Amino acid sequence: MLYHLFTYLDKYFDIPGAGMFNYISFRTGLAFILALAVSTLIGRRIINYLQKKQIGETIRDLGLEGQMSKKGTPTMGGIIIILAILIPTLLLTALNNTYTILMIVTTVWLGIIGFTDDYIKVFKKDKKGLSGKFKIIGQVGLGLIVGLTMYLSPDIVIRENIEVKGDKTRVEDVLYAKKDIKSTKTTIPFFKNNNLDYANLFSKAGENAQKYGWILFVVVVIFIVTAISNGANLTDGLDGLVTGSSAIIGVILGILAYVSGNINYAGYLNIMYLPGTGELLVFAGAFIGATIGFLWYNAFPAQVFMGDTGSLTLGGIISVFAIAIHKELLIPILCGVFIIENLSVVLQVGYFKLTKLKYGEGRRMFKMAPLHHHFQKKGNSGINAIFQRPMQAMPESRIVIRFWIVGIILAAVTIITLKIR
Repeated sequence: MLYHLFTYLDKYFDIPGAGMFNYISFRTGLAFILALAVSTLIGRRIINYLQKKQIGETIRDLGLEGQMSKKGTPTMGGIIIILAILIPTLLLTALNNTYTILMIVTTVWLGIIGFTDDYIKVFKKDKKGLSGKFKIIGQVGLGLIVGLTMYLSPDIVIRENIEVKGDKTRVEDVLYAKKDIKSTKTTIPFFKNNNLDYANLFSKAGENAQKYGWILFVVVVIFIVTAISNGANLTDGLDGLVTGSSAIIGVILGILAYVSGNINYAGYLNIMYLPGTGELLVFAGAFIGATIGFLWYNAFPAQVFMGDTGSLTLGGIISVFAIAIHKELLIPILCGVFIIENLSVVLQVGYFKLTKLKYGEGRRMFKMAPLHHHFQKKGNSGINAIFQRPMQAMPESRIVIRFWIVGIILAAVTIITLKIR
């Protein structure tokens, strides 16, 4: 809103300073500061309200160090993150930008699903919360919206990078096609010609290859949205873990959006140019500010938990953001922490069922899943698990910081992949 207002004032009245809103970097910095202010200042009031209404977390005793001390901590704090993202976004971004609209829809859509789940747990006293079936339907629905929007919207296009040999002083150069096109191409890491076209997988289909390519793309979008939002949800088990991890990922996504939306930087990195994605940097600024501001209250020992309201939303935002900038194949690296947490649960459940069929008694792979709880539990504590180390339970704060460090390393590798081919 402010962006459109100041753009109008600059164009027709030439008001000094109004032109600053034309600069993405200025609006990004402002979005970050505003999100930080909203999450810290309004956050305190929301936490007090949650405490007053006794909206506290119900804790099961799983034998984890320091676990029972969390009982009664206010939950549903994800409302703070959502407000801190939406307020700067609505004020400072171009609301006619299709990418921005997609991110707003994602934030609200998954925020509602997560809020409903938390509401059932807290107010209806049903520990199961929203049925997993309805969660999946909601995630699949969002995936369909995102995938079909990217297919049907005339504003979502690419300009393909074409590598050519340079002179003796420059080994290679990058030129771009003369016009923007609709395409199922995406960036693939570690390969010299780093554009992968989903349609090429159906080359034998002839004229129908492009159509099948879009169908596959939509399926991939649904899978990624579901996997990463659930991965973030599973990661939300220790104070500050998913919040800090999301902030790290947000920084990298913002960088990737900016370079993809700037033809000069895109040419230097030899990646496809995506007109309009630079505007996503402003959203990324709000996202980073919101997560860091929430970390003020969510760091160990947490004064508030985000609940599914926050974790599902954060995971969904990250996945849709990566898809929008055609970097979804970098997600296994960038979101490695979420994926490992998700995978640890799959392996734990699968191995337990397999050994129960084979031996009549279920055995475990980890002391406990998701993986962060494995480090929180003592070894040889009566659990028949393959991996018992570390034998001593780690303090929660140490586990969180080490996971953050892993996240930072993965973030650095993600950026490096753009030049290592």
